[in-house]
Amino acid sequence: MNAFNNLVPPQKETYDVGLGGSFTISFPTDRNLAVRLNLSGSSENGVNRAQGYSDINLQHSIFSLGGDLQIFPQGTAFRHRGLYFVVGLSADFERFDGSYGSDPGYYPDYTTNKSRLGGSVGIGHSFGYDAGMRFNLEATFHKTLTGNDVGAGDPPSTDFVKLGFGWVF
Repeated sequence: MNAFNNLVPPQKETYDVGLGGSFTISFPTDRNLAVRLNLSGSSENGVNRAQGYSDINLQHSIFSLGGDLQIFPQGTAFRHRGLYFVVGLSADFERFDGSYGSDPGYYPDYTTNKSRLGGSVGIGHSFGYDAGMRFNLEATFHKTLTGNDVGAGDPPSTDFVKLGFGWVF
């Protein structure tokens, strides 16, 4: 194994900040609990660099279908107001593209598709009054739970922090 490490130069793979969107519907079931369904997607670009080799352009896209539990410790779930915690699971459908010197979105040299289970945990707060416009801010951490065995050839796990801003209707 040590001889193999001498043949392959160290690689550095980096991704930039991604852009995405999500649509969620929250159903209060109790004063302190709501069930939330969500659709979300994002895309980010990056580069794989290894000394002595050409850079590889990378693109990663993810589409997720998920369900979350929102816990409102102040008992405001029916009005969706105030502080809340969120925990959930999602089915993540991912696409990894790479190209040598060309744009991976239009001319990828290789593509890998992967379906995995993801989990998320976060905190949010809804602002505003009952009669006016309300909005929320949310920060969640997403972690790949299954299908992230790099030794078996799986793409690297998709772990990220998502910062969200939305309107409450």
